[in-house]
Amino acid sequence: MDTIWAPALDPDIKPKYRAVVQAIREAIASGALSAGEKLPPVRELGWTLGMTPGTVARAYTVLTDEGVLRAEVGRGTFVAAPATAEPPLNLMEMDVIEHLTGGDNFDVNLFSPHLPNGGQSRLIRQLLAEVAKEPPSGMMHYPSRRGAKAAREGMVRWLWDTPIGPFSEADIVLSHGGQNAISLVFQTILKGRRPVIFVEELSYPGFRRAAAGLRADVVSIAMDGDGLCPVSLAAASERYPEAQIVCTSPEVHSPTCGYSSLERRIDIVAVARKFDLQILEDDCYRIGTAQAPGYRQLAPERGWYVSSLSKSITPALRVGCAIAPKDQTAALHRTAEHGYFGLATPITDLVASLLVHPQIDGIMERTRQGVSDYVKAAVNVLGAYDLSWREDVPFVWLTLPDGWRASAFCRAAETRGVRIRAAEEFAARHSQTPHAVRMAVNAGVSLNSFEAAMVRLRDLLDNPMDEISV
Repeated sequence: MDTIWAPALDPDIKPKYRAVVQAIREAIASGALSAGEKLPPVRELGWTLGMTPGTVARAYTVLTDEGVLRAEVGRGTFVAAPATAEPPLNLMEMDVIEHLTGGDNFDVNLFSPHLPNGGQSRLIRQLLAEVAKEPPSGMMHYPSRRGAKAAREGMVRWLWDTPIGPFSEADIVLSHGGQNAISLVFQTILKGRRPVIFVEELSYPGFRRAAAGLRADVVSIAMDGDGLCPVSLAAASERYPEAQIVCTSPEVHSPTCGYSSLERRIDIVAVARKFDLQILEDDCYRIGTAQAPGYRQLAPERGWYVSSLSKSITPALRVGCAIAPKDQTAALHRTAEHGYFGLATPITDLVASLLVHPQIDGIMERTRQGVSDYVKAAVNVLGAYDLSWREDVPFVWLTLPDGWRASAFCRAAETRGVRIRAAEEFAARHSQTPHAVRMAVNAGVSLNSFEAAMVRLRDLLDNPMDEISV
């Protein structure tokens, strides 16, 4: 039975979700809510309080992450038992993935991946407390390359099985996430008043944003089922001799879930060498094992590599890295140091401990399993349609059936509480794009809520509405 509970919110607390958080805390402290009691579903409490279900869900999520509440997939949200001294984290004793969930949600945002919590939230809190107690880098120094050495060594350990050729901690440049890493590479490479950058015709929008910040022109290159088309790349190189770099995601292509074979990568390297193009490999979305050698291994004189912790551990830390060809490593380091000196020392201290922690492999495996659970839920519901997916990729790509345009489908989906991204968001402004959409895993809602959102999308696909499908 759900708890019949309707708090009186403090009108002076803004935003509204914080007022809900405070009301729940006070109810627990006063005994109005006791350990083990089930809170009302987010839609019911939202209706009672006169606010959106998403506002209530956000409050539940905050308190779940703090350990005040606990969420059980398929059952709801409950008041957690009072915490005593928190025992050391032991993922070997955990038999389920902790999902960061605010209970059942009607509104489901599938714009960007929200990873399942395989224990990283608790571990990060534990390590933050240790860093705060005795920070290895101190609290009164500028960041420095020497001071961040342990974090770079941690990044080496994290990338140990990535086939990008030989590298050491001295080759790694730490960045504020993958987007910052891409900008660092562009700043290091690009020369001239109006440089040209090549990108895949459907590609990560951050490539274009980084290029715009440097006043570079972006030219889209055609793709086929094997990724970037070498014939089209060669033709564009003939037409744009000022082009300096081609950006690609050969392991996990966003948004299509595609993959480039070894043979295709070898062909791309041949074109790049002929026209003296640098190659930037964006590997931020891969959370499984690499399927083929990366461009830095295939073309060590021109291969650049970027990755981040955002899609494998958490985006909250904003930690990524860039690795240059050997003869460009010093230049890449200078670009970063001239731009921001280095990452904040408490963050590098945290990362140094996090990436070598004996439980991090188990955390990542549990996170991958959580992603797989959500992807399978999407496939079970939408599998009758043209769906591209992989169990270890935190999004799926849906090619829409006749009768639907991508923009109209996204608008219709939003009226049903599901926010998704149309293909045109991954393309140049005037490009012709397929009628397709990308849907990211959102483990910030329960698996039941995610599956229910998929059912609502399937209902749209089964029953296109004449007034919005043309």
